[in-house]
Amino acid sequence: MSLAIVHSRAQEGVAAPPVTVEVHLSGGLPGTSIVGLPETAVKEARDRVRVAIQSAQLEYPSRRVTVSLAPADLPKDGGRFDLPIALGILAAAGQLPKDALGRYEFLGELALSGELRAVTGVLPAALKAVGAGRTLIVPRDNAAEAALIGAADVRAAASLLDVMAFLRGSADLPPAGAPPPGVEDTAAPDLADVRGQLQARRALEIAAAGRHHLLFSGPPGTGKTMLASRLPGILPPLSEAEALESAAVRSVAGVPIDFHKWKMRQFRAPHHTASAVALVGGGSQPRPGEISLAHHGVLFLDELAEYDRHVLEVLREPLESGRIAISRAARQAEFPAAFQLVAAMNPCPCGYAGDPSGRCSCTPEAVRRYRARISAPLLDRIDLQIEVPRVSLNELGANAPGGESTADVRRRVVAARDRQQARAGKPNVALDNREVQRDCPLAGSDRDLLVRSLDRLGLSARAYHRILRVARTIADLAAEESIRTPHLTEAIQYRRLVTPNR
Repeated sequence: MSLAIVHSRAQEGVAAPPVTVEVHLSGGLPGTSIVGLPETAVKEARDRVRVAIQSAQLEYPSRRVTVSLAPADLPKDGGRFDLPIALGILAAAGQLPKDALGRYEFLGELALSGELRAVTGVLPAALKAVGAGRTLIVPRDNAAEAALIGAADVRAAASLLDVMAFLRGSADLPPAGAPPPGVEDTAAPDLADVRGQLQARRALEIAAAGRHHLLFSGPPGTGKTMLASRLPGILPPLSEAEALESAAVRSVAGVPIDFHKWKMRQFRAPHHTASAVALVGGGSQPRPGEISLAHHGVLFLDELAEYDRHVLEVLREPLESGRIAISRAARQAEFPAAFQLVAAMNPCPCGYAGDPSGRCSCTPEAVRRYRARISAPLLDRIDLQIEVPRVSLNELGANAPGGESTADVRRRVVAARDRQQARAGKPNVALDNREVQRDCPLAGSDRDLLVRSLDRLGLSARAYHRILRVARTIADLAAEESIRTPHLTEAIQYRRLVTPNR
């Protein structure tokens, strides 16, 4: 029977569901049809495959060719199925042994010359191929990416002819070489470069230790961006699993992976003109946005009040869930988004409200409208809200003492994270309400203090639990087993930024 079966994988969010490519040759007028919910790029594969086979000096069958991509209800897009379709046609025509195909999975787009071009989403496919016990064959330009998974058996091919020779047993395909080991970026900005701003530096350390979200508010030129850019350097190193998750998102998005720094945390800083789709992801064929590209890293939103309000509101659910589900009429996808938000804003339109120089010329109503661009529900989800005042000239002088270095602060942060992992298996920001009650008990007087503070500041029940999580982080930095009054009062003061009136 002129039927061949080839294994491949589709791309659905950061998942790589299996796709069985079935090719059948029958009598009738010559022609090729592709079924199984193919998008336009997949339908066009019949022309690319035909010319690529002919360019490789192979015979394209002059028969009726039917290609089925199963399961039929899974949408297929892109050029990733070109190689498996070509191999299925050649195997069904008897130019390739069918029994050689079952041990392999294939991905790759074909050029008209028969060369293989890189595709997106190879890393998730390699992860799934390991679980299926098959060897993955990919274009040469995707080899280093697939090799990030040390347990994967990945072979790299430059052309259709290379794959044919390998399957016939007349040549070998080289295994994908291991990428360079991840190295620490020695040129990363150092926290010691920041002069003054002791409270802001302290808040940055607490944010890193508990993975809390952070908002800086202050006049222009006070170091808000400078502080935010140094957060990745004081965060604990990524685990192997976290690094692979982060790299898988970039693979799906088609963002190049720097193999020298692939284990470093991402720092994404979109411009304030970014749309909601650019920020959270979307499109007719859902793709990850900035919050997913910052997975296990930092998302920095500078000039927060200049973002469109609708754009900011879409952050509310991912900030708590760590995931974003994108639903369209024909497609649904879910992307990871366990990012740490750091935002910066001016206190008013001119930027100088509250500055001792008295330079602010904004009316109270203009200040209120400006701050009201950020909704109270969004602010409620930001654990640390810090005013960053102007630094005096004495603190900027060459002889002024510098602050602690990134390495020194990072050691304390790592020690605090280790305590959290030993206690709950997760950073403090991820504690649910029951775990907060278990790990963040308060003495009676401290509980009364917290209740009075919540009432005076008009804070919500969500803020109650978030203050306790921050207090737990401060206690962890101090290597204390329980939350004490100084830890609680410090956590409360980080919620005192003015909430917009309604």
